Amino acid sequence: MIYNAPVKEIRFALNELAELPAICSLPGYEDCSVDLVDAILEEAAKFAEGVLAPINKQGDQGAKWHSDFSVTSAPGFKDAWLQYVEAGWPGLRAPADFGGQGMPALVALAAEEMWCSANLSFSLAPLLTLGAVEAINHHASEELKAVYLPKMSSGEWTGTMNLTEPQAGSDLAQVRSRAVPVGDGSYKVSGQKIFITWGEHDMADNIVHLVLARLPDAPAGVKGISLFIVPKFLVNEDGSLGARNDVRCVSLEHKLGIHGSPTAVMSFGDEGGAIGYLVGEANKGLAYMFTMMNHARLGVGVEGMAVSERAYQKAVEYARDRVQSRAVGSPDASGVAIIRHPDVRRMLMTIRAGVEAQRALACVAAAALDRASRHPVASEAASNQALVNFLIPIVKGWNTEEANSLTSLAVQVHGGMGFIEETGVAQYYRDARITAIYEGTTGIHGLDLIGRKTFSEGGATARALLEEAKLTAGKLAAAGFASFAANLEAAVADAGRCVDYILATFKEQPQLAAAGSVPFLKLMGIVLGGWQMGRAALIAQAKQGEDGADADFYTAKLATCRFYGEHYLPQVSGLAAAVVDGAGSVLDMPEALF
Repeated sequence: MIYNAPVKEIRFALNELAELPAICSLPGYEDCSVDLVDAILEEAAKFAEGVLAPINKQGDQGAKWHSDFSVTSAPGFKDAWLQYVEAGWPGLRAPADFGGQGMPALVALAAEEMWCSANLSFSLAPLLTLGAVEAINHHASEELKAVYLPKMSSGEWTGTMNLTEPQAGSDLAQVRSRAVPVGDGSYKVSGQKIFITWGEHDMADNIVHLVLARLPDAPAGVKGISLFIVPKFLVNEDGSLGARNDVRCVSLEHKLGIHGSPTAVMSFGDEGGAIGYLVGEANKGLAYMFTMMNHARLGVGVEGMAVSERAYQKAVEYARDRVQSRAVGSPDASGVAIIRHPDVRRMLMTIRAGVEAQRALACVAAAALDRASRHPVASEAASNQALVNFLIPIVKGWNTEEANSLTSLAVQVHGGMGFIEETGVAQYYRDARITAIYEGTTGIHGLDLIGRKTFSEGGATARALLEEAKLTAGKLAAAGFASFAANLEAAVADAGRCVDYILATFKEQPQLAAAGSVPFLKLMGIVLGGWQMGRAALIAQAKQGEDGADADFYTAKLATCRFYGEHYLPQVSGLAAAVVDGAGSVLDMPEALF
């Protein structure tokens, strides 16, 4: 159950692929440097390995709900949170104006990966708090910022997202929670919210709930949703905590995985109304929440990749130790470690290559997020925002769908022992499953990708990215990576054909385009992951001969990139056929015959 933070791999993705030095030069990030980030990575790795990883398995016992509506966190979590706060980690990405360190999203993502790998359940508390900080900082009044952001940035208080309700699911137009003005600038909020991650716990002094609700005169649908801060404890004028608000955790969900993260059913206003404060303008709550959701979706993509990394490490450890059967083609009848069996190596390489491609793509997305928010040239900021918008559904959807597959392969490497909870790998498989569901299912992100992110802009960003990938294919061919180059070029052509199909069908026959939206999302993930792995191969080849180069690292990098090019990229042709030629068979079956 040991976790070794892949600091070398993370550093390579940051410096070589996401161009960390350029990010550190952006306005507002002048205090950031490559040397500082190296130090942050080393300390984040120590915290992940020494504090979070050791309590991951015992955290699987779960948080406990009590009849007084309180929740006791999983064993070891409260002490770990106190250490997390004492070390200043909650402020890594938080705004400097309110006590945070204001580091780039790219740097925060790198630290978050290690924490997610070490202990996914624990990592969800700071992830949601950071999202709440982002939403409040961008949209709340200065008065509300002054009250809530310093304590949230320090980790003394945590934050949540309260979106959906029992009848609503992903359709937030059906939100029924109400907010009635009291007359003193506050509101009384009532209603029930479900699936609230870390909605109640004993680790922090206060919990700041961001709640979607409707004002009495609000229009119907999503245009009538407002956003409110509803704290667990009210805050006195001097900043001290006051009375308990009318907010209750009425139960915790019994889940397949992430047992250490309490998923709460929250009830607001059972005794007359929970006091809340309007964030920004009325009826703009959903737009404000999207500030939080974009960061959260990128973070969930990192979660999927990070759990796959942890499962990979566990599978490699087992494959080195487990002796079974003789080597294929060997006259020696004695057993060998199963890592010598070709199919076990195939499974391990599949996980490794997938994780490295996903890490690279997530880092590129985070760098674009930083450029979009900080670049001094408006046109550059705008183009990077378009890139962020396009990549977010891919990073979220592809990474997490792959997590289901890759953690399953890690179980498979263990054979029958993988199905036994005591070996530990099953927890990663169970924990990973939620990542493709929350913060929008893969189907929702597929529709977002073909509609808002491809059709609405005439395929401009998609084609620009594919052109970059094609240029990389040309460089690979010139550098001697013949099969990788050929596969990447073919994959780019297939992806371009899919973009053309979506543009041709989405307006007049949207169901045909929608039928292939998830295959298209996966296809784009594989192609853009191939683009990054192609870049990585070229960089590794160039650095391999430098004085003092880490020969083993670059040898492994080149082998992994080659595997990706020869095993992942050929999958694109099948997915493209499903997108372009397979929509009819999705829709043909009469509903009554299912």
